[in-house]
Amino acid sequence: MLSPVRVRPLWLMVGLVVGLAAGMMIGGRLGQLLGGILHPLGSLWLDALTMTVVPLVFGLLVSAVGAASRRAAAGKTTMRALILFGLMLVMATMVAAGLAEGILRFWPVTQGTLQGVSAPLPAPSPGQWYQTIVPPNPIKAAAEMAMVPLVVFALFLGFASARISEDSAESLLKPLQGLVDAMLVIVGWVLAVGPIGIGALAFGAGARLGANVLGTLGQYVVVVAACCLAATLLAYIWATVAGGVSPRRFARAALPAQTVALGTQSSLATLPVMVEAADGLGVSKRTAAIVLPMAVSLFRAASAGANVAVAVFLAHMHGVPIGPGELLIAATVAVPVSLGAVGLPAQVSFFATIAPVCIAIGVPVTALPLLLAIESIPDLFRTLGNVTSDMAAACVAGHWRDTDRDLPGGEKD
Repeated sequence: MLSPVRVRPLWLMVGLVVGLAAGMMIGGRLGQLLGGILHPLGSLWLDALTMTVVPLVFGLLVSAVGAASRRAAAGKTTMRALILFGLMLVMATMVAAGLAEGILRFWPVTQGTLQGVSAPLPAPSPGQWYQTIVPPNPIKAAAEMAMVPLVVFALFLGFASARISEDSAESLLKPLQGLVDAMLVIVGWVLAVGPIGIGALAFGAGARLGANVLGTLGQYVVVVAACCLAATLLAYIWATVAGGVSPRRFARAALPAQTVALGTQSSLATLPVMVEAADGLGVSKRTAAIVLPMAVSLFRAASAGANVAVAVFLAHMHGVPIGPGELLIAATVAVPVSLGAVGLPAQVSFFATIAPVCIAIGVPVTALPLLLAIESIPDLFRTLGNVTSDMAAACVAGHWRDTDRDLPGGEKD
């Protein structure tokens, strides 16, 4: 499930820098002429990327939930691990939503910065949201990009696919997998010309705001990194409170995996190191062999929290009102969407996981391409938090299993 076109983040950043610099330096009639050409070009590129969101998210979510449900039916440890992942994801997104909102109230972002090419999307009020959570017409929800009811329908369909025969489930999921693969091909094509599209969008931002845009991008990095570090700290709390491991012991065991994570920016690359470190945390080899591969393939707590932080940041930047209800919606949507998109290339997952959260609370996604160009910086903190959370999940799962063994008739290795 990989895009056939690989885009180096460096080229995306080059497009951003060139576009911003050109917008700042070129003015007068030539600037207006170039703006008239580049503005619709950037809009077309963004529309091409946005058109893949609904089919991609729907296909990924149904497939991931169906596979996870079948895994849960296969064993007690697997089921508990999936429940634990869900709890930790919810906690991470809630903390990130509150922290991002708090930071931006204390340190407001300049409204209108990185202003995109469209107005804010209509978002239901919290009261209306409860009335529309179950879609009476899923096709209409998809056509209107109503992400909350669409995600709910995808969850129901994914869970239902695990309760039918394997042949029927395969007949249902195989076309969806084909749809996902086709969308990834399209996304690959769009990202192949990403430096041009991002440069076109950046030109307008540079022309309107000048050097102020650099401060906004720096503020974005700080806010997202802070939320990822909060998810990392939350992993230590999980390991200590629910995993029965002292913070010092956990920190010592997690350090090698965290070092590899920062060096590679890949959770998968740290898997052998995490498995090796699990023994030092008192986690049995059998539990580590089940939980850690599942965590790497399904569970990214820091990324889910960061996705919410991005949506909150864009809401403040666009002047979209956001209260407790909207924060709850953002955190709720981020959890299942993050489960579905794990394993995608970074450039694809950035848009596929954040756009649904933004759309759910009525925030424009037009600035996402500019943020994508600098994502390699906060991605360091995403990977650090994800790997630390994976190890914390293994600690908690191992502690639960040890508790079972201590009970009469408990589970044995």
